[in-house]
Amino acid sequence: MSPALSAPTVHVRAPGKLNLYFRVGSVMDDGYHEVASAYQAVSLFEDVWARADPNFTVEFGGPIDTSELEVDDSNLALRAARLLAAHTGYTGGVRLRIEKNVPIAGGMGGGSADAAATLVACDALWQTRVSREELHELAAQLGADVPFALMGGTAVGTGRGDELSPALAQGNFHWVLVPSDRGLSTPAVYRELDQHRIRHTGAITPAPVKPVVDSFVLQSLRAGNPEMLADCIQNDLQAAALQMAPELVDTLELGEGNGALAGIVSGSGPTVAFLTADSESAIDLQVALSLRGHHALRVTSPAPGARVVL
Repeated sequence: MSPALSAPTVHVRAPGKLNLYFRVGSVMDDGYHEVASAYQAVSLFEDVWARADPNFTVEFGGPIDTSELEVDDSNLALRAARLLAAHTGYTGGVRLRIEKNVPIAGGMGGGSADAAATLVACDALWQTRVSREELHELAAQLGADVPFALMGGTAVGTGRGDELSPALAQGNFHWVLVPSDRGLSTPAVYRELDQHRIRHTGAITPAPVKPVVDSFVLQSLRAGNPEMLADCIQNDLQAAALQMAPELVDTLELGEGNGALAGIVSGSGPTVAFLTADSESAIDLQVALSLRGHHALRVTSPAPGARVVL
C-alpha cells in the first residue's frame, strides 16, 4: 500500500485516565508486576492531528510545557505510527501535531493517549481499515495503558493492565485534578514500591499473589454513587509516590479538608485526583485549591476513548 497523493488532515482525540482502584502484585521474573485496575477515562483529552508525509515526524503544542519531550523514534506516538505502517504494509509516513492537555509523567496516561490517538488517526488517514481488535493488539505492544486510551469509558484491567473487560458505570463522577510541576517515572515508582514492601515486611499487607478489583468498587460504579466510591478507591502505588514526592501529602490533606469526598494519587503520580459529590462541590473545591496557589482542573468521568473528531 502506498500513500495517497493528496490526503486531508485527520483529527483524533483521546482521553487521560484515572485508576480508581489499583492493586499491584509482587514483581515477576520478567521484572513486571501483575496488576488489577478499575480504570475510568476522564474529560481531559490529548488532540492529535495527522497529515500524510514521506517521513515520520511529531511536534507538540498546547498549554503544557513540552520542551523536554522527545521527537525522535523513541516517542511513543511515532512508535505507534511506525507499528501501524509495518503491520499494514503502508509505505509512506505521517506528520503528527499533538496538543497536550494531560499532565506529562503525571500518572494519567497522557503518552498512552497520544499513542492510541495516533493509531486511530493514521488508520483513518492511510485508509488501512484495521479492525478495532487489531488496533487493540497493536496498542498492547506499545504499553499497558494504550489499550484503555483506545477503549475509554470504564474498564477492569488485569495482567499488566492491558487485558481489559468493560465495566458498567451509571451517570458521571466529578473530579478536581491537581497536577504537579514535577513528573515521576513510572518504573521508578514501581521500584520504590518494591523497596517499600521490603522495608515494611510484617507491618503491611503482603503483595497479592493474584490481584483483583474489589467487587464493592464495581458496585459503586454501577450505582453511580460517589459516596460509595469514595469509601473504596485505593492505589497501591500511592505510598511509593508519596515517599518520592512528600509534598503531595499536604495536597491530599488540603483537598480532603476542603470538601473532597476522597483524594488519591493518580496512577504512578504525581497528579492528585479528588472525588467530589457533584459539579457544585467540584467548583467549590477548585476555587479553594486555586486560592492556595494550586493549578486545579475540573473533569468528569467516564469519557469516550480515542475517536475521530469531525
